[in-house]
Amino acid sequence: MMSAMELQETRDYDADPETVFAMLRDKAWREEVCQATHAVDYSVDVEEADDGVVTIEITRLLPANVPEPFKSMVGDHIEIVQTETWSPAEDDVRHADIEVHVSKQPASMTGTMTLAPHGAGTRQTVTGDVRVRIPLLGRRIEPELAKAIRAALDVEAEQGRAYLDG
Repeated sequence: MMSAMELQETRDYDADPETVFAMLRDKAWREEVCQATHAVDYSVDVEEADDGVVTIEITRLLPANVPEPFKSMVGDHIEIVQTETWSPAEDDVRHADIEVHVSKQPASMTGTMTLAPHGAGTRQTVTGDVRVRIPLLGRRIEPELAKAIRAALDVEAEQGRAYLDG
């Protein structure tokens, strides 16, 4: 079994968890984040089920900003599909299972996202396992994928703070 690289990131917002969750399920905001991450094409789908489960699927086509040795494997663009499955809130805390897949590549992240009260605001925690299933090279590529996920989370947090301040 190939090992995975662990990823844990936190971002703080100056709003309560329900306000932050309302932002996360706002299709227009998610589209703004896609534009801010330089996606050349994207789609956002938000589905709310009767049982309170919210599923958000975001597909982005991004320029392949990868080190030169890997360019021949991925081409000029990469397609990222992100799926978040949010459970109803429990004690002001929301949890989601999250999956991020690089289409047509053996690269992914699976994990969780949590929104929890933190002081007067909300802490968003993303925890996951980054995997690139390529013998010998996978361990070299996993840090690059983790770096890209962190960068996307930074852009999302920046856009989120602007949205919540507006």
